[in-house]
Amino acid sequence: MSQRKILMSSALPYANGSLHLGHMVEYLYSDIWSRFQKLRGHQCTFVCAADAHGTPIMIRAREEGISPEALVERISAEQLADLEAFGVAFDNFHSTHSEENRLLIERQYHALREAGHIYTKTIEQAYDEAESMFLPDRFVRGTCPTCKSEDQYGDACEVCGTTYTPNDLIDPVSVLSGSKPVWKDSEHYFFRLSAFEEQLRAWMADAELHQNITSKLEEWFEAGLQDWDISRDAPYFGFLIPGTEDKYFYVWLDAPMGYVASFMNLCQRRDDLEFDEYWDPGHDTEVYHFIGKDIVYFHTLFWPAVLQGAGFRLPNSVFAHGFLTVNGKKMSKSRGTFISARTYLDNLNPNFLRYYYAAKLGPGMDDIDLNLDDFIARVNSDLVGKLVNIASRCAGFISKQFHGALAAELDDPPLFDEFAAASATVAAHYEAREYSKAMRAVMALADKANRYIEDKKPWVLAKDPGNSDQVQNVCTQGLNLFRTLMIYLEPVVPLLAAGARELFDEGKWSWSDAGHPLLGATINKYEPLITRVDAKQVQHMVKQSREPVESVNEAHEITIDEFMKVDLRVAKITAAEPVEGADKLLRITLDLGDGQRTVFAGIKAAYDSDTLIGRHVVAVANLKPRKMRFGTSEGMILAAGPGEQNIFLLSVDDGAEPGMRVK
Repeated sequence: MSQRKILMSSALPYANGSLHLGHMVEYLYSDIWSRFQKLRGHQCTFVCAADAHGTPIMIRAREEGISPEALVERISAEQLADLEAFGVAFDNFHSTHSEENRLLIERQYHALREAGHIYTKTIEQAYDEAESMFLPDRFVRGTCPTCKSEDQYGDACEVCGTTYTPNDLIDPVSVLSGSKPVWKDSEHYFFRLSAFEEQLRAWMADAELHQNITSKLEEWFEAGLQDWDISRDAPYFGFLIPGTEDKYFYVWLDAPMGYVASFMNLCQRRDDLEFDEYWDPGHDTEVYHFIGKDIVYFHTLFWPAVLQGAGFRLPNSVFAHGFLTVNGKKMSKSRGTFISARTYLDNLNPNFLRYYYAAKLGPGMDDIDLNLDDFIARVNSDLVGKLVNIASRCAGFISKQFHGALAAELDDPPLFDEFAAASATVAAHYEAREYSKAMRAVMALADKANRYIEDKKPWVLAKDPGNSDQVQNVCTQGLNLFRTLMIYLEPVVPLLAAGARELFDEGKWSWSDAGHPLLGATINKYEPLITRVDAKQVQHMVKQSREPVESVNEAHEITIDEFMKVDLRVAKITAAEPVEGADKLLRITLDLGDGQRTVFAGIKAAYDSDTLIGRHVVAVANLKPRKMRFGTSEGMILAAGPGEQNIFLLSVDDGAEPGMRVK
């Protein structure tokens, strides 16, 4: 078997929050394949990076009073620590906010522009007047125009898969302020995706994409490829487009280039890797991307098109997986099933989840379910009751009666040959990402090994000193069957495999070692390799993950004590004027009895500013001031209504004095 040169990536974790068990499907799915390829003796390089750009990171950093760079550094370090604790072994973990990525994205941009694949045009874009900023697509939510599902993002519907713009949404609102966005003109940069259908179809055929992906691609082709907006307006955390002062590359343009940048960064530190050998066309190296099904659109349309347009090689294929449900339902904080990676690690062995996911995963985009009762039963049955049980039933006899020495021959060579012959089948399942089939094949062999030991009954043979040689041969047989199974399972449960290698006093395994028995060697004293999952541990994990009911129920209820913290007071409007540059806002000066305050209110369509002066209204007096582009808003006046002209201020009798509490 000739050695392959493989570069693979997993989807980049967004450096804006903690990882949860849904995220872990992605990283375990890809890590298993990487470990398998390395075990087979191939040069497989596994890269990843922190996805560091975009408005959400900018907003969170602003809320925390730190720089976006500091936020990314902290969050990505926490994420990487969790991933490594789960046994995810990247060859390099970098950041999209890196000099390598800047150089590569600018190289790509200049190449695309020179080839005529980029143009500019003026578009209408969602704008949040309260926050004084243009809104990214995912910062607008509303009702899907196709299937009418509510609370969908502004770029694509998670229910029916339709892609659109925020302007297509029914009843769109800003997720930042909750207000209805207005639409303003802005010049943007576009990539001519519409010109690449023929090239994309050719790549599809060569890439041998899963049918789930090709079916979606055919839908998008049939609908007609739309040119792609690759720019965003300031303020934005990302890379400035060369030659501009307030236009930035859209995060989805530079994020996939993070794969390439991470590899470039690694090449600078390793003599055995040549960057051009993997990213210039015409080489026999292999490149694969592992992703979730929610980002197939970006990785199978935009990404190969911009790579080809800029003269880079295209990936050999893209592999996508489905989402995670827990106990058959969407993860829920109120039920305690929205479980963070760190909470899991604080309670349970990461080998357990790696195995359970592998037993469920295949090459398609079907969702998988983490049923917690089934999780307990399957781990205890397969890993403890079947697999480790083989070693625990045999190793003690070798240590106690033979000073750790394995026999020079097997008791049943044909049985071992059967286990060794399974190598091709198990390897084929791994290669095709048919992990669930691989697990079934291995556990079927584990059943045979246990039946063999049960039939031979070394604990009975050991009672007669005359059976000494047979006991040693039988236990050597059992341990070698266990060793072969552990080699097959090392990509899935590497931490458990490390314990098995220590038992056999071996260093690094290769896949071919599974076909060669370990004979005449001395093993170490057996130490328990794994313990059963205790249902109480799982219950404790769920309890830790559950939020108090009042903070997450659908009514968003608050307690009376929380409500009493809101300081409602009578305020007299002493001045009101339109805000220049804002379509809906009025700048209002309030007298609350203890001084003047300025607030901004989106009531311009409903009230003429001159008619408001002298009016007594109800205001929130203890609201934290909020900086806006037009100034600082120092409170809030109360109003009700659906919006536009139908907004009604909550007024009080003119005889009320400013500053009086409202009860």
